[in-house]
Amino acid sequence: MCGIVGMIGSRPVSPLLLDGLRRLEYRGYDSAGIATLTNGVIDIRRATGKLDQLAQRLVDQPLAGHVGIGHTRWATHGKPTEANAHPHATAKVAVVHNGIIENYRALRTELEAKGHAFASETDSETIAHLITDYLDQGLTPQQATAASLKRLEGAFALGIVFVGHNDLLIGARRGSPLAIGFGDGEAYLGSDALALAPLTNRIAYLEEGDWAELYAGKIIIHDAADKIVDRKIHITALSGAMIGKGQYRHFMLKEIFEQPAVIGDTLSALTTPDDALAMPPLPFDWKDVPRVTIVGCGTACYAGVVAKYWFEQLARLPVEVDIASEFRYREAPMQAGGVTIAVSQSGETADTLAALHYAKSQGQKILAVVNVPQSSIARLADVTVPTMAGPEIGVASTKAFTTQLTVLLCLALTAAQARGAIDAARAKAILHALREIPAQINAVLRDEHHIQELAHHLADARDVLYLGRGLLYPIAMEGSLKLKEISYIHAEGYPAGELKHGPIALIDENMPVVVLAPGGALYEKTASNIQEVAARGGKVIMISDKSGIAHVGAKTFWNIALPETDAAVAPLLYSVPVQLLAYYTAIAKGTDVDQPRNLAKSVTVE
Repeated sequence: MCGIVGMIGSRPVSPLLLDGLRRLEYRGYDSAGIATLTNGVIDIRRATGKLDQLAQRLVDQPLAGHVGIGHTRWATHGKPTEANAHPHATAKVAVVHNGIIENYRALRTELEAKGHAFASETDSETIAHLITDYLDQGLTPQQATAASLKRLEGAFALGIVFVGHNDLLIGARRGSPLAIGFGDGEAYLGSDALALAPLTNRIAYLEEGDWAELYAGKIIIHDAADKIVDRKIHITALSGAMIGKGQYRHFMLKEIFEQPAVIGDTLSALTTPDDALAMPPLPFDWKDVPRVTIVGCGTACYAGVVAKYWFEQLARLPVEVDIASEFRYREAPMQAGGVTIAVSQSGETADTLAALHYAKSQGQKILAVVNVPQSSIARLADVTVPTMAGPEIGVASTKAFTTQLTVLLCLALTAAQARGAIDAARAKAILHALREIPAQINAVLRDEHHIQELAHHLADARDVLYLGRGLLYPIAMEGSLKLKEISYIHAEGYPAGELKHGPIALIDENMPVVVLAPGGALYEKTASNIQEVAARGGKVIMISDKSGIAHVGAKTFWNIALPETDAAVAPLLYSVPVQLLAYYTAIAKGTDVDQPRNLAKSVTVE
């Protein structure tokens, strides 16, 4: 969603704020802006579209000042226009905001009655006017901020500067993440640590309801009750180099090619060299867990569906997978002693956080599978098992997904062993197969040109079906999501057995059908579905191992051969060709791969 940065120090901040905004581009945006204090007066530059537009505006009209705030906006209230772009300002204060103010209409009506004139359609501008109203009553900037925060309903991360106060920058958060950076004679704030990576590696994360006063030489943090508190300072390993594209055309392609390494890193953190599991201590015993609930959104939810098969097949443990945005509204009864697993790349997904709060209220133990160990979800959880994907910049998740699968399979194996549902030989065989996955993915990546050639045939399609059975059914859904996200081609993932229950009506000579069908117990059943598609003129794109392709290859339009692997780990291997297929189809169509339209990397509002 929206990204915010802020800085106070002794050097010009405008170029540094712009650089910070570039590191937040991956979150998604449609306009951007920067405000600084120059001789105690607010000066603002804003532009719609990409950051290059704002950069050019700053070339034409430079911004001076040693304190400032910046923002990339993903439109919610009001169209993506320059008037609706942040920062929003009055004669006394400028504000950048990530989140949604739910009671902004009531506040706006109240403030307009007092004579405040609004220049935008946004909920965010209300914050600037509310703080101004308290300043008009004689309150200090700190007092006006504290009073305003208590009247805001909804989610927010804020950066605020004040006319006449060149030495002060204020940040605040409730429901949206905000990191505070400690520098040498400088202080920073940002939506995440990545935004601040070249400036500092000393980061504190504001907790729910916190607000902070940032000065060039010190930072004072207050809790929701305005009491001064200390927050732990983390030393991060992030750097500016970690977010470069290297020799790759797009971040997404770079992240696809990083998967062998990051899966290996994740697996190394969770196992010993002799193929034994080495999971972190858990605040529960798998033997006593009656039921597992997995919640996530989008790709993370599909990782949870794969995990459902693993937990139920390997550990004989019942699992319910729910889309986080629906879960809490069902008000589902949750069994005593149950465990809820949250899956999220960012660890800040608003719907998943809300689902966890509900699960906690129902007495569930919370286990987080996240890529950011200091994130809100990780801090809420009873235990966190981090993925080792590193920063993922492309909006369409790739390496985060396969590292989530790696963690979830290791958790399922741990539960299976603890419950006596699997023998040592089978557990070791699965772990051995998992260790071979990085090398097998490398083999698939070496054959990327074969998939690139296929993408040119797919680029003209209006609709695509993805079919899979068992553990490959969720990968069919994930593959269809990837294609939709970045190529804008309508696609749907189905269980292959559901073909005759409706989707077969769509099959004709213009309909590509991607079939994920590794050899194994379910292969023959999927092969019969391939025959049904081919008989109706559909273009079958077969993704299988060599023996599977040999069995029905004559009936297909295109074949993608993968190495043979243990059925339990097939979801990781089969994820890669569908990622590459989506990527190269998007390239063929000329879409914006890393920042697809209307999408945001981290959805921090409901």
